[in-house]
Amino acid sequence: MKVWYMNGAGNDFAVVDARGLAPDYTQLALELCKLTGADGFMAIDRSQIADFKLHFYNADGSRGEMCGNGSRCICRFAFENGIAGEKMSVETDAGIVCGQRLSESQYLVKLNNPGVVDLHRKADAAYVELGDPGVPHAVTEIPGLNWDMRETLREKAKALRFDPAFPKGANANLYTWLDEKTVRILTYERGVEDYTLACGTGSASTAVVLWLRGLLPGGKLTVKNPGGDLAVTVEGENAAVSALWLEGPTEVVKEFEV
Repeated sequence: MKVWYMNGAGNDFAVVDARGLAPDYTQLALELCKLTGADGFMAIDRSQIADFKLHFYNADGSRGEMCGNGSRCICRFAFENGIAGEKMSVETDAGIVCGQRLSESQYLVKLNNPGVVDLHRKADAAYVELGDPGVPHAVTEIPGLNWDMRETLREKAKALRFDPAFPKGANANLYTWLDEKTVRILTYERGVEDYTLACGTGSASTAVVLWLRGLLPGGKLTVKNPGGDLAVTVEGENAAVSALWLEGPTEVVKEFEV
């Protein structure tokens, strides 16, 4: 089986074409993520309602509803392997995601709209689920956040990830403003059980929270992750999100056989 080791702004994945196969996805996720040190595992499958289906698993073998950076990477994988054209639709557990190739490395996806939003789930954290069933996120502001504060913030991030206020658990997204259209973010991810270099759905969920709070009037946010910058665009009116876009870099690190 050919495996691509890829990343989107540092968020890394082991990726395979599983069309026509019936693998043990959980076992593959555990073994390939251990082999590559990846945050997640993705497999392309046939779909009756989209160009292809995405199976997404976290490094611990748990299945994820979808993944923002993973969706961008799987779109590049599909294009470069002749599975889809420059514009494509992806079936995920959270719903259909549409993707587009902008350049060799730059990909744009239209993420699932929020299925659940609670700006006051906790006194210091909003809660967002993208899609239905949704990818869960806790979003909280940490003024003056920088990436050197990882260890100082680890217990807080881990507590948010497992907080009973979030029944599915949550990716903990900690952010600080850099200017009126830019934030710096640090994400502790469910299923990885550690910080990752980037989180696409976390970046988008943070943008949704800021937009709904009236702090992002133009709907455009640059999100600086430790692994790279992501661009999020929120569209909507009357406090309802109608479209959510995520753009950023992808990289094919290596290809190998197992």
